[in-house]
Amino acid sequence: MMFTRNPIASAALALVSLLVLAGMALAQAPWPARAVHFVVPYPPGGASDITARLMGQKLSELWGQPVVIENRAGANGIVALEYVAKQPADGYTLLFANLGPNAINPAVYAKLPYDPITDFTPITLTTLVPQVLVATPSLEQKTLQQVLDYARANPGKINYGHGGNGSANHLGVELVTALSGASFTAVPYKGDAPAMLDTMSGQVSLSYPTVPAALPHIKSGKLRALAVGTKTRVPALPEVPTMQEAGVPGYEAFSWGGVMGPGAMPTALVNRIHADIVKVLKSPDVQEKLAAQGAIVVAEGPADFAKFLASEIRKWDAVAKKAGIHLD
Repeated sequence: MMFTRNPIASAALALVSLLVLAGMALAQAPWPARAVHFVVPYPPGGASDITARLMGQKLSELWGQPVVIENRAGANGIVALEYVAKQPADGYTLLFANLGPNAINPAVYAKLPYDPITDFTPITLTTLVPQVLVATPSLEQKTLQQVLDYARANPGKINYGHGGNGSANHLGVELVTALSGASFTAVPYKGDAPAMLDTMSGQVSLSYPTVPAALPHIKSGKLRALAVGTKTRVPALPEVPTMQEAGVPGYEAFSWGGVMGPGAMPTALVNRIHADIVKVLKSPDVQEKLAAQGAIVVAEGPADFAKFLASEIRKWDAVAKKAGIHLD
């Protein structure tokens, strides 16, 4: 029997073959093939922004593509996290995760427009970031013990600025209050940097920024450092006592930074991004710059980061309940 080729069928088969080959080529296209966006949940100038820009420059060189830093501040980081949670899980939108938005928000908000665990993919816990209680230089009380004594004798007379109700530095100072019996008046701002700027100008007496954000202003004399929140002193500020040394027994709190993507990112892509971030974090110049700013490089992987995040949510949930902080 003679077989006669059907030209229409042949054309259709050829088209299908081309589409399959194109799909395979697309699936195997190297990542990244275009700009990667790093979303920071705070305004420029804070520790997260500083670290993200330092990493972004190095990753851009490594990837051969631009790394665009997007500052999406607002609502204690909810604006940024909601945005990232809704993006494709293709590695082109990454979140610079942080203590406040990722671990404290689930403790203080009854409802969030995202699930803090399932809507994000942990990639790398990058750094632990000490916080430092700073005072405006004109404050009459010169040490933390003097501040605490005055605040106990004059409840609410000393105020402090923080990055928004329920933020990391808000709960950090409330923990000081709970452990010391001192009473302060809280003044909320839209981010840590504005609170720190108003501390410099004397609009508020105290604030509790991260060491990387505050360090230049401490060195210039625009801020006076009273105590750091870590158990041990910070190498970048060796002369500054810890909270425990300065009059708040049992105190320990620190911020942290990490990289996450939208939920359900492919494992191979997560591992690739993690490996590249570790290369950047372990490069001598990056380690030197982060150490000079007071940050401690961690570079833990996805599984360890996930466990750490769960433990941080539990910890700050207990602090928020004790302080009676609940936000709608």
